Amino acid sequence: MTAELVRGQNHPLPDTRLELRVAAGHPVVAGATLGDDRGRVAGAEWIAHPGAPVRPGIEVAVTAAAEHRIAVDLAALPDAVHRLSLLLALPQGGSGPARFGTAAAPFVTVADPAGTAVATYTITGLDRESAVVALELYRRQGAWKVRAVGQGYEGGLADLLADQGAPAAADLAAAVLDAAAPAAAPVPPPVPETAPAAPSSATTAISYAHPGRRPAAPAAGPGAVPPPEPPSGPSAAPPSGPSAESRPAPVAGDAGGWSMDERLYNQVWGMFEDLARTVAAYRSARDFADHRLDRAIDQVLADPGTRVGGAGDAARAAARATHEELMGRAQEVLDRDLAQLTAESEVVEPALPAAYARWDNPVWHAYRAPEEPPMAVRLGDLHVPERSALRIPFLVRLPLERGLWVDSGPGRTSAAGLLDEAELRRLALDSAVAHIARLLAAHPAGTLTVHVLDPAGGGAAAFAPLVETGVLAAPPARGAAGVTDVLAQLTERVDLLQMAVRGDASEDLPPGFDPARQLLVVHDFPHGFDDRAVTRLRYLADEGPSVGVHLLMVADRADAAAYGPVLDPLWRSLLRLTPVPDDHLADPWVGHAWTYEPPTVPPGSAVLWQVLGQVGEARRRNSG
Repeated sequence: MTAELVRGQNHPLPDTRLELRVAAGHPVVAGATLGDDRGRVAGAEWIAHPGAPVRPGIEVAVTAAAEHRIAVDLAALPDAVHRLSLLLALPQGGSGPARFGTAAAPFVTVADPAGTAVATYTITGLDRESAVVALELYRRQGAWKVRAVGQGYEGGLADLLADQGAPAAADLAAAVLDAAAPAAAPVPPPVPETAPAAPSSATTAISYAHPGRRPAAPAAGPGAVPPPEPPSGPSAAPPSGPSAESRPAPVAGDAGGWSMDERLYNQVWGMFEDLARTVAAYRSARDFADHRLDRAIDQVLADPGTRVGGAGDAARAAARATHEELMGRAQEVLDRDLAQLTAESEVVEPALPAAYARWDNPVWHAYRAPEEPPMAVRLGDLHVPERSALRIPFLVRLPLERGLWVDSGPGRTSAAGLLDEAELRRLALDSAVAHIARLLAAHPAGTLTVHVLDPAGGGAAAFAPLVETGVLAAPPARGAAGVTDVLAQLTERVDLLQMAVRGDASEDLPPGFDPARQLLVVHDFPHGFDDRAVTRLRYLADEGPSVGVHLLMVADRADAAAYGPVLDPLWRSLLRLTPVPDDHLADPWVGHAWTYEPPTVPPGSAVLWQVLGQVGEARRRNSG
């Protein structure tokens, strides 16, 4: 299970051979320092950077880029090295951000030799800093661990290196940044005001040629959307795409994959990737246009000869005209790409299978329990402000790698602020029931068993579709005794399965053992929970998914504030969903804050009852 670190948190490393991945959404210089047992850097030869990319046990990139993959072999480090610090710095010059506080938060992943993410860290809270120690790998009692650091330096790379004791830190920092300068995105040369040119990222079309589109490979993150493979950076010049006239007409399922289910899944994530890329290009072009306008106005004001009078007015008017033209070109490219994606969405959406479809899709009216589980299940929609009407299905792979949390608290959106506490809680519970119905509908009959904890009985009306259609393993558990019984049963199950896996004795499970995956639904947390029950819940959230026990919480985090930080790992282990639209899902590649839209059943529709009725009927046939 991937550990989602917060600042200061550490995590053990399973291997000495690792890959450090950096996704910043804008060019950064990546390097590493090797420190002794006190963290001190003995000399320049203990620093890997673009000018000296290879050191014993570490190899970094020779250019500044929006994405880095850094190879690490801890066993090959000199014996005197006890700490390896990953550092990021903003390149000098160019049109990129001058400080981290004005750019997307960098996202760092530590992966094992198989490419599996071991730990991730989103570096938040930066402001005026232009260099940061992202994380450190350190040796403690013969074992290696990773710690999330996130220490920024307003004085830049020179201050960072000086803080680690590097000799001649200022000169060394200048050498590092100079070595990376060729890869940094330069400010475009001046062009005639009568023929302004848009930045390359603004004039680049997205390639929609299928199946040539390479499907993205999603990976889990802290409340985040799985990131697609990034391009070489928003300031780079990717190959030009085909013109609007030459683009092929969108076709549903026209992506790579062995089955239609896989092809549609890959196509949806390809759409996500394309939308992320085209919006990143538009925002980059917009920022460039604004930067160019500001620079031109500053030049006018700095020259006493043009500060006032006709010459100054003409220069300012020319600068604004150039700005408008650049913005117009960027908007034209954005509109063109969004129109193509919209056309593709209109073709793909009606063709989606039930597990990927909205509740208003007619495919649900012909629903029957599947023979095989699909690759994923839809948990809502995603969109960005540039085209809120274009919705990308939010697909999450099955089986679930992490639990779900439907947040019944007030959240951060105006939509939540307009609702009172009781209405938010009702919407959260209705949303949770819709998620439960989808998960049940995506599994073959008898392969998912659902348990519900409703200690105070406050969810009786919302849970009625689940109870009356017979899809639950038992009626919702009430009171502290009910909570204790269900948690004890599932904890014992996890212990038993883990022992069976470790002992390679899966065939020796007790007679009558239910082989189905288990979904525990918790409502009204922490009502009915004592300290032991809370400990068991945390245990199920951490250890359950690996042996088929999953968690779905419907809760307001503030209700459990009395537990303090002891529950922070629980909330971090869950994928947060909301019952109202909320800008809380972020991809760590370009830093977009995607607006999440929960799956809603059309008003007056009986589709949820019909689907659960089919699930219940299939369950009874299977058990009979």
